[in-house]
Amino acid sequence: MPKLTIYDRKGKKVGTYNVEPTDFAPRINKQLLHDAVVMYQANNRQGSHQTKSRGMVAGSTKKMYRQKGTGNARAGSKRSGIRRGGGHIHRIHNRDYSYRLPRKALQAATRMALASKVRDDELMVIDDLAFSEPRTKDMASVLEHLDWNGQSLLVATNKYDANVYRSARNIAGVSVLPAADLNALSVLSSRRLLVTKAALDSLLESAKKNTNAAEAASKA
Repeated sequence: MPKLTIYDRKGKKVGTYNVEPTDFAPRINKQLLHDAVVMYQANNRQGSHQTKSRGMVAGSTKKMYRQKGTGNARAGSKRSGIRRGGGHIHRIHNRDYSYRLPRKALQAATRMALASKVRDDELMVIDDLAFSEPRTKDMASVLEHLDWNGQSLLVATNKYDANVYRSARNIAGVSVLPAADLNALSVLSSRRLLVTKAALDSLLESAKKNTNAAEAASKA
């Protein structure tokens, strides 16, 4: 069984953590991960794009010139879509891009994303991460001792910690989320994942409950 090294805030090895990818998910379904990531990205789209139709463009409705005798093609409103400054013939409307996949599918995708981090050796464990007050300098020092090389990093805490969040929010490429708020997009968007030991315990416990529930459902 693979062993993850547990580090302290000074980057010293203080223990090991036995975990393997199958503890989170028995297999990694790339199609499900893709579907989940696309859904989260679609839900983040603002969808406020729009253009004006000929009825929305300012301008006179008077016929531009008489129907016959000018030698030109007949023309009506100057707001026509074939004229400069006119409205769009097939205008773009506001659109809501959001949709939802089944809850169990999204939960499975999150566990698969975590399993991929373990498999690819992109998960680091720290014994504790707490600050008495928000200080970016302290957070940067912790990351420096952990040999953080500036790659995108997601820090997962057991619960929401305002001091950790405020200490990391000004560091480029670093984001902070409580373990309960992790999803496939947040995990896969960062090159590395730093979790506290308590957060990893919580994630494994949640994965075990879901696995047991799935096995019970299959036997029923």
